[in-house]
Amino acid sequence: MRLALPHHLTRDEVRRRLRENSHRIGDNIPLAMVEVTTSWPSEDRMALAIGAMGQIINGHVDIEDAEVVFTVELPGALAFVEPMVEMAIRAQGPSLLKPPNG
Repeated sequence: MRLALPHHLTRDEVRRRLRENSHRIGDNIPLAMVEVTTSWPSEDRMALAIGAMGQIINGHVDIEDAEVVFTVELPGALAFVEPMVEMAIRAQGPSLLKPPNG
């Protein structure tokens, strides 16, 4: 699943806000008992490992000039939640780009 959300920030600012808000990612996923681990394999990519329902969901967020692109690889056993995950990213994804106290 790939979903792009537009932004009007510099890449540096997007990076800063994602780093400061990444602890909230699990709050935006519509599954119970979610554990999210993030890492930065490159300057403009935040990798995600999401543990949910006995499965590991891998994904990443790519920072581009005018959008952030969320890519989530749902295992077959969780394919049924794709619409819920997409709706959650659309609804809550922009909050990851808000100022941490905003």
